[in-house]
Amino acid sequence: MDATQRHVLDGYKVLDFTQFVAGPTCTLMMAEMGAEVIKVEFAPKGDPTRAFPILRDGRSGYFVQHNRGKRSLCIDLKKPEAAALIAELIPKMDVLVQNYAPGVIGRMGFDYDTVSAINPRIVMCSISGFGQTGPLAHLTGYDGCGQAVSGFTSMCGEPDQAPYTPMVALGDVSTGAHAMGAVACALLHRERTGKGQHLDVSLLDTYFHYHEAAVQMASLSGGAVEPTRSGRHAYYVAPAGIFKSRDGHMIIAAVDHQWPALCNAMGRPELAYDSRYENNAARVAHLQEMVADIEGWLGLMSDQEAMELLDRHRVPFAPVLSVRDAMNHPHLRERGTVRKVRDRVLGEFDLPGFALRFSDFKSPLTLDAPFLGEHNQQVLTQYLGYTAANVENLERHGVLHSGSR
Repeated sequence: MDATQRHVLDGYKVLDFTQFVAGPTCTLMMAEMGAEVIKVEFAPKGDPTRAFPILRDGRSGYFVQHNRGKRSLCIDLKKPEAAALIAELIPKMDVLVQNYAPGVIGRMGFDYDTVSAINPRIVMCSISGFGQTGPLAHLTGYDGCGQAVSGFTSMCGEPDQAPYTPMVALGDVSTGAHAMGAVACALLHRERTGKGQHLDVSLLDTYFHYHEAAVQMASLSGGAVEPTRSGRHAYYVAPAGIFKSRDGHMIIAAVDHQWPALCNAMGRPELAYDSRYENNAARVAHLQEMVADIEGWLGLMSDQEAMELLDRHRVPFAPVLSVRDAMNHPHLRERGTVRKVRDRVLGEFDLPGFALRFSDFKSPLTLDAPFLGEHNQQVLTQYLGYTAANVENLERHGVLHSGSR
């Protein structure tokens, strides 16, 4: 390993036409791994999340979370000079990531055919709600839209009530992570062949990938099984769900050989041989009785005492923690899963840490989120050899913009 290398993607250059969450997640992960990321923002306001809460002194914690480690180039693409700047930058880049609705980047003059003609080695990743092709490709959409069409939303909630959506950016973040993985593999392919390519990554495709059991069950059963929401407990394996405990709630998943272990932890080894619970099918058929037995046991002791018994018997479990509890958990703190960062305006606060671990790069990079257009001069002088006077002239004519936090 080169001692001067900051991280695994050190030296790779990314032109980032993304906003909100899915696209910025992809480029943030690349920045966390040392890539140089130039975030192209459109004048005069830039990424819309710069106005998202929590705002302090005009600075958005939401924007900072998703855009640390990037350099901001703020331009007015309605001006021909701005498009010319982007065209000049493309030969210097390894990757271009964009997450506009299909067709938008082409109308800007930077569809893949155009970009690859300028730089045949570039890897271009297009992230969208429903993909670049297909009957739904023209639709705009956020996380919940891809989630709904994938069948994922129909699986969430109580059986006799309306479905609900998780209050996390599950699809956006994981689509960004899928995109990052695709980009990394395309770069590996380029190292072998010298050729870039176009990647098509969508929220819908990513969400449908989450069906670990439902699709094959619906298909192989010939329609006899109609996967749907089943509340706090899995509909096809038991016990696996959320149980009310004395102090709160916890997840217990004691399938197959772990069921007798749970019975032993409960001090009721005979339940492992009870005809109602002797195999998975029987437990699913008698789910409510089994839940009553488990919750009755949980109600006899503190959650801490119950978890110690479950741990002793090697039963998979986890307490249902609040966001605040998770943020303060010593395990998440020790691993950097919750990371304290310092921003120039917001000061010190907590953010989700980088989820990937590399043995040769044990310490996370210190990254700063950019002010709008903060790096106009730096990018154009470093990559294109512009002078300060050139940049000032472009700013004077409204091609470049800067100033907002």
